[in-house]
Amino acid sequence: MSAFTEREALWGALARPWDLIIIGGGITGASVLREATRAGLKALLVEQRDFAWGTSSRSSKLVHGGLRYLANGDVPLVRQSIRERQRLMAEGHGLVVPLDFMLASHPKEGGKHWQGRAGIFLYELLTGRWPRGNHGSNRLRELEPSLVQEEGLIGVPYDEAWVDDARLVLRILREAVAAGGSALNHVRVTGLLREEGRVAGVELTDTVGQRSATVRARAVVNATGVWADSVRAHLSAAPKLRPLRGSHLVFSSERFPLSHGISFRHPRGDRFVCIMPWEDSTLIGTTDLDHHPSLDQEPSISPEEVAYLMEAVESRFPSLQLTLDDVVSCYAGVRPVISSGASDPSKESREHLVLEEEGLVTVTGGKLTTCRAIAHDALRALRRRIPELAALKPEGPFLGTAPSLNEVSLSPEARTRLQGRYGADAPALVAAARPGELHPVPGTSTLWAELRWAARNESVVHLDDLLLRRVRLGLLLPRGGEAYLPVIRAICQQELGWEDSRWEAEARAYLTLWRIHYALPETPRPQHIGPPGSITLAS
Repeated sequence: MSAFTEREALWGALARPWDLIIIGGGITGASVLREATRAGLKALLVEQRDFAWGTSSRSSKLVHGGLRYLANGDVPLVRQSIRERQRLMAEGHGLVVPLDFMLASHPKEGGKHWQGRAGIFLYELLTGRWPRGNHGSNRLRELEPSLVQEEGLIGVPYDEAWVDDARLVLRILREAVAAGGSALNHVRVTGLLREEGRVAGVELTDTVGQRSATVRARAVVNATGVWADSVRAHLSAAPKLRPLRGSHLVFSSERFPLSHGISFRHPRGDRFVCIMPWEDSTLIGTTDLDHHPSLDQEPSISPEEVAYLMEAVESRFPSLQLTLDDVVSCYAGVRPVISSGASDPSKESREHLVLEEEGLVTVTGGKLTTCRAIAHDALRALRRRIPELAALKPEGPFLGTAPSLNEVSLSPEARTRLQGRYGADAPALVAAARPGELHPVPGTSTLWAELRWAARNESVVHLDDLLLRRVRLGLLLPRGGEAYLPVIRAICQQELGWEDSRWEAEARAYLTLWRIHYALPETPRPQHIGPPGSITLAS
């Protein structure tokens, strides 16, 4: 059955009774769906754009233990993050990848230098290991030759992990659907159905098929992340969120080679910036700014943010002489942070919130690393309405076990990649590959076969769904992979069932989207960096 046929069949079944409706197809919504299916519920997830379209495909790509939260005294959050990171690395091997990190620090930073070292000392203890020795200047030159050579500079090592965030969402969703859950993308909630003063369902509009439906359920979860207040507005509820934008620059690993993640204070202020290897690239981020444009607009990096991040690159890696011409792509995401009224955005807590209002359970805030724990917190709030949830074990497995690919003629790296990103689907993906499609797209580790599989099976509605989220070629290749569109067309057009006119329209729309939101904006203007956590925009 094709993805289109499955979509039609599911839309026709919406009138059936549901136990749970989940609004939002990011990491939190996907995790709630997965755990709900583990409890045996008939659960439906709906997403207004594409799965992982929002924050969950635009993160810093770190599954981190929350080192930065020690500065705010959030030791329980750090403990939980470390525990959940270990789980994801074990269960998502090949998708969640361990990464050696270090803090580059200098005694001239004064008290901040010692605070950073003490924080990592405590962080390492919380991970269950004795802190390692610091890397001195000579060792730093051996490990990262392009890092600035400065007498007295040290590297304080600690552990992190990186992830393809969108693929993590897709794997969780596909495992949830395989276990009996249902999920629809490009379906917007236009209203909440209320009976006897409580939310009892949703009004839906299919933005692809231009049709509507009313769907009832025993409970509704609002897991829309930064859009949570928009859903709560149907109940006239007061806003809770402070949308904060985080932006990143992407360089090729050939131009910007790096074997460790490195965090350091920005040359103007105390905010930490991270530069890390990710996929076949090097990533730098992030900013932390109040985001004022409409949330329905695709977010973009600003010229001032570009200048801010480039200043950080130039300060620590001057020998590489990197310029804007070396930037392959950029992206921006908007974080759902619970507002406390703090003047500095970076001082806001990253704790999540679970809130019940007139039968609607809202879960928002938090971070990718703790997605499973957040899902359990949301489902606990539903136990009175769905007593079966009491049997759900909070410490059970999360991701399924990926089958072996030992009999397949692939490199060990490619085998691990497919097992991590596709889990139980990996053997079928390999079997569907045509001759030559188990080779990588030049300049990346992405296999051509991944494009065919996604087009055939993963609910691709638009070309940007495919190139920005099912695979990450839109971030990893110059001009979003424009040079490879003819090859991608030959592989995917028939699988998608698109006529020539549809493909050409989608290609134009994708390239326009990429130029506006994933290419560098107009030349960055001079900037002034304000207090920690802020950028004062030039007028």
